[in-house]
Amino acid sequence: NREYSGVEIEKHPTSPIGGSSAFGHHIVKLTSTTYGLLTLDPPSSPPTTPPQKFTTGTDTKSLLSEPEVINSWELMSEVLKPLDPKPSERFERICPPGGENRVVIYTTSLRGVRRTFEECNTVRAAVEGSGVVICERDVSMDRGFREELASLMAKRISNGNDKASALPPRVFVKGMYIGGAEEVLRLVEEGVFGEMVRGLPSKKAGGCRGGGDGDGACDGCGGLFFLPCFRCNGSCKVVKGWGSSAVVVRCTECNENGLVPCPICS
Repeated sequence: NREYSGVEIEKHPTSPIGGSSAFGHHIVKLTSTTYGLLTLDPPSSPPTTPPQKFTTGTDTKSLLSEPEVINSWELMSEVLKPLDPKPSERFERICPPGGENRVVIYTTSLRGVRRTFEECNTVRAAVEGSGVVICERDVSMDRGFREELASLMAKRISNGNDKASALPPRVFVKGMYIGGAEEVLRLVEEGVFGEMVRGLPSKKAGGCRGGGDGDGACDGCGGLFFLPCFRCNGSCKVVKGWGSSAVVVRCTECNENGLVPCPICS
């Protein structure tokens, strides 16, 4: 018996055939150490094919890829992009009263709607950063400003372009409607707003008369654009007549809040 790496071979002699004892048979046993690992058939090597040789009869067109078409106009689209139109062509012509050569902002100081209040503060700060004189019209301080803004935006609302255009903040520059908070902040970020307000009166550093604390606010109203009525002291009521014929009537010089525009900065 002979054992080769887990393969045990036994040789059993058989009766001689034809008078010769050279013939016999062998028994191959698989031991437990090689069971499942023994391959009886020789491993087959993958067929190797010789590389294809180019001949004169080979179709070279099939070996080459199709040429790629490059559109030069698409590559130059960014370079050949037309310049931005002029502000007079880009924005709609809607001029508020007295807004031909100034920046007019419609805002609100009421905190009832937090988002609206914060947008008004953001737009005010962005426009003031340009360093020009602004005319702020608070719709919560004067009903006339609210009606004025509704009248200016009536055409856009009727056409269905912008149903929220009657809500502050709304910005107008040189008689052109710029838009709300989103549009104004985008123009400021792009640097377009600074070009639009070029040439407008600059804001003085010391207030309306060059004095004050240097914050640029009006010396009379402190930047609120309104003062209490000088006649009724903000009560909206005055006494008309004398003696027994005296009656209390509505003051005609102030608005519904008992305020009048500041005579210095308005």
